[in-house]
Amino acid sequence: MGIHNYFKSLSDLEGINRCPGKFKYQEHSVASHSFKVTKIAQFLGTVEDHHGTAIDWRLLYEKAINHDYAELFTGDIKTPVKYAMPELKELFSQVEESMTRKFIDAEIPEEFREVYARRFSEGKDETIEGKILAVADKIDLLYESFGEILKGNPEPLFHEIYEEALSTIHSYRELHAVQYFLDNVLPEMLEERDNVAK
Repeated sequence: MGIHNYFKSLSDLEGINRCPGKFKYQEHSVASHSFKVTKIAQFLGTVEDHHGTAIDWRLLYEKAINHDYAELFTGDIKTPVKYAMPELKELFSQVEESMTRKFIDAEIPEEFREVYARRFSEGKDETIEGKILAVADKIDLLYESFGEILKGNPEPLFHEIYEEALSTIHSYRELHAVQYFLDNVLPEMLEERDNVAK
């Protein structure tokens, strides 16, 4: 068992769809989300690096690629539900941490357990890498919901997700990367929306 089961679990992440139970024109898996978040985090880190911010690239990549691994055990829980009450979010975090730790103890060889415990822990923290992860995660969520809105999905949840993601991104506006996104990327997104609406 061990690492074999870990490698097998990576395919399982492809089968976990985001925002379950809602009609979507395009499905997104947890695996594809992790890949996109890593690519977005790489760009945001590049912007910060360009402005002289010291980036621990190894830490950033580890945080980004692993940030939703625990959803292997819990599935994807819709953002508005997960954040409805601080107590609920804390409970979800505790469940994820407990199940992840059990998996690590059962499947990861002893000499690598602490490394993987760190990699699979909550990556969104007060470090620059944690902040970049938080923004990258919300940018991908913004794009997922934006795609549904552009396609005319009548489900109000996608408007709620879009607004919540944009609000969270704005809360990190002290970052050079967020200013870049707000000044250069978001206007293009809104222009595309306006062109589709015509």
